[in-house]
Amino acid sequence: MTQGKGIPFVDLIAPHRELHTELMAAAESVLTSAMFIGGPIVEQFEREFAKFCDVDHCVGVSSGTDALRFALMAAGVVKDDIVITVGNTFAATVEAIVQAGARPYFVDIDPLTFNMSVDALRDFLRSECDALTSGQCPVHRGSGRTVRAVMPVHLYGQMCDMDGIMALAEEYNLLVFEDACQAHGSQYFSKRKNVWQRAGSVGRAAGFSFYPGKNLGACGEAGAVTTNDEQIAQRVRMIRDHGQVRKYQHQVEGYNGRLDALQAALLQVKLPHLEGWNSRRRELASEYNRLFSEIENIQTPHEPSWSRAVYHLYVVVCGDKRDELQRYLTDRNIGTGLHYPIPLHIQEAYSHLGSGPGSLPETERLAGKILSLPMYPQLESKQQQSVAEALLQFYAGQTVGSHVR
Repeated sequence: MTQGKGIPFVDLIAPHRELHTELMAAAESVLTSAMFIGGPIVEQFEREFAKFCDVDHCVGVSSGTDALRFALMAAGVVKDDIVITVGNTFAATVEAIVQAGARPYFVDIDPLTFNMSVDALRDFLRSECDALTSGQCPVHRGSGRTVRAVMPVHLYGQMCDMDGIMALAEEYNLLVFEDACQAHGSQYFSKRKNVWQRAGSVGRAAGFSFYPGKNLGACGEAGAVTTNDEQIAQRVRMIRDHGQVRKYQHQVEGYNGRLDALQAALLQVKLPHLEGWNSRRRELASEYNRLFSEIENIQTPHEPSWSRAVYHLYVVVCGDKRDELQRYLTDRNIGTGLHYPIPLHIQEAYSHLGSGPGSLPETERLAGKILSLPMYPQLESKQQQSVAEALLQFYAGQTVGSHVR
């Protein structure tokens, strides 16, 4: 990631400047209460975020990684179970699966949305797995392992095609865990249910990250599990707190994965602003799309009719000169990012999983062509104009004189 001095890739100062008085009051309330771990402040945020996501339960935890890991564990995913996911995501997705004792299996992405391909998921289940009798999970033919779950990643702020994924999950008796760490407030229109659904409300459970750069970001590490399953919620509460049902009574082996009250208090201040911030991101994305419409070398994000994306990231496909373009923007003090330059299935850390170059062609094709441009609610119109002008100049082979209207 590059961080330009002129136009930063992300601005973490502006929202805190806007909400300074409220944030300081929230921090003061935690300091004077001396309830730093758990307690009513955490519980109130959990209730409010559950309502925002349209779910029955939210359990605050210490990070998005823990949210995904604890959700898997709480639902009964066990050692050597296969969890299907994608290679075009941050490492935390796979870390959560591996640390829960399961084994990731990668399927390819849709070339338009960059999210899990329903066709690739279907092909894997039908061609590489043996279905058992009704009510049982399939078995991966090559390894003999049980295929227990699928973890679609709502990447860049856009939900996956959940109707297709949920239909396959029902057919093959799979659990679905949403990685919603980049998708706070995004929506999906389900034709099956004839309703718009929020990220985090569709699968058996979901994991959110409140890392500072997220659409809803803490001032440190924080995360949450959302679910409509009361048993999963109760079990996550135990797992996050050393397996305790109450102090010094350990029902299961757990972890230290609790949400700090200070982070919960700050998130509670920010949450009422999230819808407005997301709306502004959508406006900025629409304007980027317009500004880039005359640049043949740029493919702007594809948002299907069933999606209301919240543009955690604005990612373009810019062809074979991606690295040169990034350097060009850096030289002009425009910050950019790469999400993600090396897919997980060909990372050294996961070479033992058996996937390698050539196994996910769409994922690998996109990895060298995608570039993330500045995107945050406080991005000014003149800054966005400067980004567009720089791209136009790069592809026109100019350094001065171009203007984007």
